[in-house]
Amino acid sequence: MLYRIIFFLIFAAGGYIIGTRETMSYQGVIWGSGVGIIALILEYVLTMVGFGTVIAGLIGLSLGLLFAKLIYFPIKTIFNNMDGTYIGVIFNALFGYSGLLLGLRAGRDFTLASIVKAFKTRVEEEHAKIIDTSVIIDGRIVDVCEAGFIEGTFIIPQFILQELQHIADSSDSLRRARGRRGLDVLHKIQKMSDITVKIIDEDFPKIKEVDAKLVALARLLGAKIITNDFNLNKVAELQGVTVLNLNELANALKPVVLPGETMNIFIVKEGKEFNQGVGYLDDGTMVVVDNARKLINQQVDVVVTSVLQTTAGRMIFAKLKEDADREEMRMARH
Repeated sequence: MLYRIIFFLIFAAGGYIIGTRETMSYQGVIWGSGVGIIALILEYVLTMVGFGTVIAGLIGLSLGLLFAKLIYFPIKTIFNNMDGTYIGVIFNALFGYSGLLLGLRAGRDFTLASIVKAFKTRVEEEHAKIIDTSVIIDGRIVDVCEAGFIEGTFIIPQFILQELQHIADSSDSLRRARGRRGLDVLHKIQKMSDITVKIIDEDFPKIKEVDAKLVALARLLGAKIITNDFNLNKVAELQGVTVLNLNELANALKPVVLPGETMNIFIVKEGKEFNQGVGYLDDGTMVVVDNARKLINQQVDVVVTSVLQTTAGRMIFAKLKEDADREEMRMARH
């Protein structure tokens, strides 16, 4: 109450000062006090009615007056002999008052917080991503999120949680460990500050397969699907759903290997073809080496001959460096 009195006295003093300059000090006090009273009344109305209600009412009033003008001008043109003053007043009063009432009624739940919340929800929906079970169990999504390459809202439908729970309760020890790992990954994602996790109950009873449900949900929400499942990737793309494939991301980040480069490989096992040996790079890329079957469990130098990029990943074909040197010497002689 004290600040209202101070506010009123400031307006009254301001009116007195302005009135003194114009040799109308008393009238200045009256005008200043009047403006202060009007300001206090408006402040009281805004407090009691609500900011959103007042704004919505003003918008409704403006739209009502605009609508009245749009109707008034055609009528005035048709009945040009008629005095349009009273008709204009009636239209403005009727439609302006109607717009004001509709605005006040619609603005009861219209608050600044609701506007911010609605805008934030809209932004979150635009960046929404649905996580596939395979990605959750895989676990690399945590590292990608921590690196800041993915942010926004992660949507976890209940049927995905049920599938994870079913895997975690499996009698098979390996499946049980995979399911529990997936639940741990979800807990880690929930704790990240840049990620909002939303668990929704949306389901599609008529659709039995989980992958088909994911695609239907993504189409319904306009969301993207994060997966490393090749089949789900293709089905989603055929139905116009954007897919973020972690395997494709991993392949894109692998170092470029060109034919003729030399590398050191540990031969792990024999290959499918005769006399081949197989090794792996640090990132998991398979390297098939000719004439290396006899060198299993040995570290060898190889020369890259070709690189094959497939949907499942990348394969490097190579030959032993000593064989490459021998061929080079033979070609030099000829």
